[in-house]
Amino acid sequence: MALIGYHASHEQFKPSELLTYVSMAEQAGFQAVNSSDHFYPWSERQGQSGFSFAWLGAAMNTSSLPFGMVVSPGPRYHPAVLAQAIATLCEMFPERFWVSLGSGEALNEAITGELWPAKQDRNIRLKESVEVIRQLLNGEMVHYKGSFTVENAKLYTLPKIKPLLIGAAVTAETAGWMGGWTDGIVTISKPIEELKKTVDAFRQNGGDGKPMYLKVQLSYARSEEEALMGAYDQWRTNIFQGNVLGQLRTVAEFDALGELVKPEDLPDKIDISSDTEFHIEKIRQYKALGFERIILHNVNRDQKTFIQDFGTKVIPQVI
Repeated sequence: MALIGYHASHEQFKPSELLTYVSMAEQAGFQAVNSSDHFYPWSERQGQSGFSFAWLGAAMNTSSLPFGMVVSPGPRYHPAVLAQAIATLCEMFPERFWVSLGSGEALNEAITGELWPAKQDRNIRLKESVEVIRQLLNGEMVHYKGSFTVENAKLYTLPKIKPLLIGAAVTAETAGWMGGWTDGIVTISKPIEELKKTVDAFRQNGGDGKPMYLKVQLSYARSEEEALMGAYDQWRTNIFQGNVLGQLRTVAEFDALGELVKPEDLPDKIDISSDTEFHIEKIRQYKALGFERIILHNVNRDQKTFIQDFGTKVIPQVI
């Protein structure tokens, strides 16, 4: 059985709006929530960037659902500070929080002014960060010198049950690399054959039996035109390969790149349809690959219609 979750996009909506949408989603039958974590939005048209950790404390206090977030240890969040934030949420909300850890994008991390590493170096830093976070969540005193430095760090507020540290991977190569050392994996939706390669790479390299989560990028509206143009307005800057998205530094650069995208380019990257049966079939295909949490991100701005219609027509058919 897969839990069907709602994605709270801090790039697109004010934190106060997202609290309302989470409440609506829980009432509609969504079974989990996933939070993004951005310093900048991907586009001026999105226009928001609330602080996810502050929001999570409020949202988890007003909801009974399990929550996760996608976050990058690095210059913006030193791994020791990130471990402290994770431990605090897990102490307050036992067994209700998971964290997905990725190598990050320059858009968010370059604000510190530090050199932005190549992908290979960011991967090294990510793996080292996960090891340090695990040690801190175990209550150990940590001294570490590598891609970053930790001196005499120890957490005094610890959760009774530690959270899953999920690896965030877009490509099959990254998924395979993460198989042996993460507690699970989260990836994004793509054509089924490509997604199957990501799943197989993870399972065949140490991930077999570990949880797999999926963030589905979709656009639903009550007309095909609204669904397509809503996705085009909000998400055309996000359809490029990860090695491109990871290097751009400013919102203006993303918007300039987005000008090269045409509406007809989107359906290969985003599940776009006004037909709930289309979305039901897509979710069933994702479930068949073994994903146990499927987080639905309606990338257009009409969250109320999405939550209402998926609550009545989609979720009952796929849980």
